Order: sequence, then C-alpha cells, then structure tokens
Amino acid sequence: MRYHEMSPQELLVAGNHAPEINDVPWLVRWDEVRDPEATVARLLPETVEFHTSGTTGPEEAWVRTAEQLWDEAGLLAGLIAPRRPDAVLACAPARHLFGALATVLLPARLRVPAWYRPQYYGAMPQAGRRRWAVVGVPWTFSVLLRHSEWVRAAEQVTVLHSTAMLPTAAARLVQTEGADQVSVTEVFGSTETGGVASRVWGPDDPLWELLPDVRPAWGEPDATGEVLLAVSSPRLAHRPGLPHPASHRTDDYIRAGADHRFRFSGRRGRLVKVNGRRVNLDELERLLRDVVHCADLACLPVTDPVSGENLDLLVVPAPGEELVGGDVRAVLATAGLVVRPRRVHVVDRIDRSDTGKLRRVQPPLPTRAGA
Repeated sequence: MRYHEMSPQELLVAGNHAPEINDVPWLVRWDEVRDPEATVARLLPETVEFHTSGTTGPEEAWVRTAEQLWDEAGLLAGLIAPRRPDAVLACAPARHLFGALATVLLPARLRVPAWYRPQYYGAMPQAGRRRWAVVGVPWTFSVLLRHSEWVRAAEQVTVLHSTAMLPTAAARLVQTEGADQVSVTEVFGSTETGGVASRVWGPDDPLWELLPDVRPAWGEPDATGEVLLAVSSPRLAHRPGLPHPASHRTDDYIRAGADHRFRFSGRRGRLVKVNGRRVNLDELERLLRDVVHCADLACLPVTDPVSGENLDLLVVPAPGEELVGGDVRAVLATAGLVVRPRRVHVVDRIDRSDTGKLRRVQPPLPTRAGA
C-alpha cells in the first residue's frame, strides 16, 4: 500500500475542507515538526463542527472548540503513553470526532509519525517501528488477526478503540498474541460528550473509569439499580448558536460504582424487552457471531403485535455461499440462546455507518424462501 506523505499543514487544512482525505492512505511525520501544538493552534479553526452518526435518527451538528479538541487529544495520549508508542497506524476516519482526535491530533500530541489506512484490504506499513499505537474501528481487529506476522514483529501493539462495542475478534487477537504483546484501551464517549471514560479491555469485563476532567451528574438509580449516564466536563460540545451545556445526559444505562467507576448495561436504543426479559442486542450479536457463519449479521429491534417488542436477525451470507433463514434458525436452535430472533432475514448487505454502527433504519428487507 502506498501512502501519500502529507505535511501537517496540508492535513489540517484539507481536513477542514476536503472529506476525500478520509478515503486515501496518507502519512504525516509529526515526529519532524518542531512545535506540533503551535502548528495545530495556527491552522485549526477556532471551532469545528461534527455530526452524529445518524444511526438512530437524523444527523445532528455539535460544535467543539480547538482548545477542547487539543485537550482531549492529550487525554487520549495519556491513556496509551505508558506503553511508549513510537508510531501510529490509524483506521478511524477524520470526519468523525474520534478520528479527528485519535487519527489526526493524537499523533501530534505523541510527536510520532502517523500512517492512515482507510480500507480493510492492503499492506501494513513497514517502517522499522517497534511500538505501535493502532487507532481502531471494529474491522481493525480482523485486519490485525490477518496480519499476525506484522503484530508479532512489533515489540508491542496498543489498540485505541471507541465508537462501538468491541467485536469478538478483539478478544481473539489478545488471546492469540498475549496481553503483553497486544493490549486494547477502550474509550467510552459520544459526539456530544467527547470521551467520558476509559478502560483496558480484559476478559473479566472491567469497570469503566471516568476520565480525569469528567464528573458524574447522574441521579439515583431506578428499581433495577441502573441510571442513565450523565456527566459534566469542560469538553462537552454545544449545539450551533447555543451556549455550552453544564452537563449532558446520554442514552446509556449504567450501574454506578465507587471512585467514579461504572459498569455499562446497554444503550437505550439497543435494549428490548421480549416476553418480560430484557435483551441487550449488542451482547446478543456478540454471541451470534460465534455460532453463525456469515459475512455480517445484526439484530434489529422491531415492534410485535403480541410481545410489544422483539428483534429480527439480519444475516449477510459469506462470499460465494448460499444461505437461507432456515439454515440460520437450525443453528440458533442448538446454540442455547435464552431469546431467539422473531424472524431471520437473509440480505445482501447491512447498512452501517463508516465506523461500524448499525443504522436503525435499514433498506427494505427482502422476502426469501425459508426466511
């Protein structure tokens, strides 16, 4: 894969005016810039507008200041600095907040070169670097599994991930290569809040810890012991033309713990109650990916005239293979699932954002034999 060597000036100017920088590989030598902070301060606009992914409704604009962005990039750098990365391989598109922070500004904070890889296929950078930070989106983990020789040639690989629940490939990567070789640092946040909390992934599902400048603003839990995550932070975004909010309440249910820690229960739009049992669709998808052989799958919440809420399963066949709903249902019947999908739809594709999030409104679902 050839990388276009782009100066920091070109990157920051193009990033504000030309979305095509998200579609071609490039290399930026932040390690050769005398004063990255001054360069960013000179070229980054006073305010930058980002849009929500549109997975649950229309996209919304949220504004952040250049100071907020630089400060948050510093927080992200602090999360991975203990592993002393000397290069960044980034896969998160710069048009979204996480990509702007981790793909563009994080390497400036670390003062290391950054290779940007926008696609699943292609060669890995061969730069003689030993300690890599990888800015990941969900498909990144499959790429690293496919290029195990690249991972093993490094002294350490630290993956920084946000925007979506980790795929099962992440656990396989850490288990295959070992936690000393590969670690995964997760960042919990949104376009509206920026980064809220972080953790280093582990098989025991560790608690999330609020970032240093974030304070809890949630109230008392409900009868189930859960509460919607609400926080205050100097990095909260604001809507165009409106003042900075004092706090922001998200759609994420949590179980609050001590010392500003919490356990994530699920997103409001990804929780359904089927016959009295609450189901986290993100968790169910993780289980299904281990038993259903396919190119992609997703659980879609639906209304049901009998149960009120239910879920359908969308499945994309693996390349060159035939698949019908009856085949999938036969597999599910032996998987020991507490809740099974109401219907199985075999589809050509699943509509997702470019960071892997499922869009709530999907293309019209075909009716196939056996579905």
